[in-house]
Amino acid sequence: LAVLLQVDGNSPKGVAVNLEKYREVPTGRRWTQQNDKLVRVDLGEDGSPVLARQGSMVLYQGKVDFSYKGAGFKGRIVGNATGQELQLMRCTGKGQVFLAEDEAHLHPIELQGDAICVSAESVLAFDESLQREVRRIDGHGLPGGSLFTMQFQGTGTVIVKTHGTPVVLPVTPTTFADANAVVAWSAASQVVLSSQVRLRRNAYPGHSGESVNLQFRGAPGNFIVVQPYEI
Repeated sequence: LAVLLQVDGNSPKGVAVNLEKYREVPTGRRWTQQNDKLVRVDLGEDGSPVLARQGSMVLYQGKVDFSYKGAGFKGRIVGNATGQELQLMRCTGKGQVFLAEDEAHLHPIELQGDAICVSAESVLAFDESLQREVRRIDGHGLPGGSLFTMQFQGTGTVIVKTHGTPVVLPVTPTTFADANAVVAWSAASQVVLSSQVRLRRNAYPGHSGESVNLQFRGAPGNFIVVQPYEI
C-alpha cells in the first residue's frame, strides 16, 4: 500500500479504489469462488464441517477451529510418486475460511445426489457430509504402482484443483487418457488399464519412463476431466 501511495500520490481512499477489483466476492452461499485460484467456505450456517487439505487455509474470519483428521477413512490414502498421505484438517465453527494451494486452479463441483471420482492428488476440500469411498487402481507404470481416487456421493460440494485450465470430455468407446493427467470422471464410468504404453518426457527418479493410459467406458452422459499437466 505504501508503494502505491508514493507512486500515485493517492489518498488511502484512492488506494482502496485501485484495489476494488480484488474485493471479496459476497454471497449468501456456503461455497463461493473468489477467483479461479481461491475459494471461500462459510461455516456455521448448517453446522456441517468441512475437510480440507492441510496447509490450504490462507485466511479465515470468525471463530473457526482447525483439527487434524487422519487420512484413513477406510485405510491410508497414499499420494502419487511422493508416497505421502492425503492429510486433511477439519474446519468447524462459525466464520469464513479461504482456501488455496500453490496457485492451482480451483473448481467447486456441487453434487445433488450424484457421484464423482476424483484423483486423491486433485482433492482440495469437501463437505464432510458427503459419502466417500477410497478406491485404488493398480498397474505397472503408475506412480508408486497405484492411482488413488476418492468417490464422493450425496449432497454437498467438492473442490477440485488442477494445474491449468482443464477440459471435460464425453466418454466414448475409444476414450483413453494419460493416468498422470486425469483429474476426475463420472462415477458410472468403467476404468480399465490400457496396454498402450509410451515414453514420458521426464521420468522421476526410480521410474522406468513408461506411462500407463486409462481407458474409460460408459453409457452416454459419462465424462472425464483432464488437466494440461502430468503429475
